[in-house]
Amino acid sequence: MTTRRTLIAAAGAATAVTVLGLNDAAQAAEKAGPIAHLLRRATFGPTPASLAEVTKLGVPGWLDRQLSPAKIDDAQVESLLTRLPLAGASIAAVRSKIKQHSYEAFGQLGRAAVARAAWSNRQLFEVVAQFWANHLHIAAPSSGVWDSRSDYETQVIRKFTFGRFADMLKASMKHPAMLTYLDNRSSTKAHPNENYARELMELHTVGLIYSEQDVAQAARLLTGMTVGKDGLYTYDAARHATGAVKVLGFANAGATGEAGPMALADYLARHPATAQRIATKLCVRFVADEAPASLVTKLAKVYLDNDTAIVPVLRALFTSAEFAASAGQKVRTPFEDMIATIRALGLGPEASGIKALDALYNAMVDAGNAPFRWNPPNGFPDVAAIWASPSSFLLRCNLHLNLAAGWYPTQLTRPTDLLKSLVPALPGTYGALVDALAVRLTGVKLPPAHTAAVLSVAGKLPTSSLSSADKSLAGHAPYLIALVLNSPTFQQR
Repeated sequence: MTTRRTLIAAAGAATAVTVLGLNDAAQAAEKAGPIAHLLRRATFGPTPASLAEVTKLGVPGWLDRQLSPAKIDDAQVESLLTRLPLAGASIAAVRSKIKQHSYEAFGQLGRAAVARAAWSNRQLFEVVAQFWANHLHIAAPSSGVWDSRSDYETQVIRKFTFGRFADMLKASMKHPAMLTYLDNRSSTKAHPNENYARELMELHTVGLIYSEQDVAQAARLLTGMTVGKDGLYTYDAARHATGAVKVLGFANAGATGEAGPMALADYLARHPATAQRIATKLCVRFVADEAPASLVTKLAKVYLDNDTAIVPVLRALFTSAEFAASAGQKVRTPFEDMIATIRALGLGPEASGIKALDALYNAMVDAGNAPFRWNPPNGFPDVAAIWASPSSFLLRCNLHLNLAAGWYPTQLTRPTDLLKSLVPALPGTYGALVDALAVRLTGVKLPPAHTAAVLSVAGKLPTSSLSSADKSLAGHAPYLIALVLNSPTFQQR
């Protein structure tokens, strides 16, 4: 009989394989092929439907479709989001629904991110929206943005996800959430606050090429951009510091009042250093922890040649030789691992309510990777070393088993027979069963040592016979599925 003790022993074996078998996993990712590679990076995890779609349309056709999200039916997730009315609500609507400084809108926003990632058909849009939310990051929860963070997601991030970065940047500069989060709402000509001016350059645009004089000058220019008593953006000329300003070669001559900060935003968005920075971050997200210099240069040029438009940059990235050669060079974050598991197992949203979304969101709180829940303004890190601890891996193992067994959250809808939905025709040996599970869940068979680690939970060998009369199979199945998900191959983004 399978016990918790034997499961932990097998998980320990799988942990050792994870540490020692990354090269094998990378080779397996390469063997899975270009379609699986694309879906691992451009979605939150392949499904049989998405694999079939890319196979039918081809990579260019699939990219064209995903880059036009309004044409993709997303009725299921849109219906689900009606249970989270504050997730996309305006500032006025949030203020009318909840008490001041309530965390309710933050909670709904985070749960909506889980739902969209897991079940939206507009997968590339959701992946890129998450990238921009991390780039122009505003923590949720965080002090003072209880009423504006949801509106920021709707009116800044999601509105311009496939638009021009210059437009997104200007929208963020005029949004109460950003002005509050980085303290510009309290900045005055008598006492300019330098926090937003610094992060506008260091994090949002050019990076560490500015001087302290640039920060001071930019802070003066940004005074007057504040938040009114109604919680909405307002420009207060009485708080604005007038006079000539120079920032990184930009001068505000002829741009007075609110036009000055907007002109600076346009200048920074089109700066070559910004093009390099955004190209590098896109490569780190979609290609490799060490961004290929050749691709960064190529994408930066596309970005500038297309006036900061993101769609041409994405198309160039996903059709590049560097992207094609990068299989196995990225590892999923805890959030991506959870969502990929839900998608791989064919789990669906609960019939009513949000208890399952609560559970999934809270699992990510425990993992340190709940949507938007990163306190510093630099956004979640996106390199493997940050997430590669034994404790983080154990959380993944536990979540894989809970989802495979249906133990938690129990409200998710599931196939009637999960094993049969994954492997319709039962093979003749346990080794062949693990091979079939691995191909279905990861795209390729596991290396022999990984297969042995999986089968140790059932006390079986690859050659152990298997038939429908095997009474132990039903009990072993969730553990076998979970341990395939624990493998390094599944951890690859």
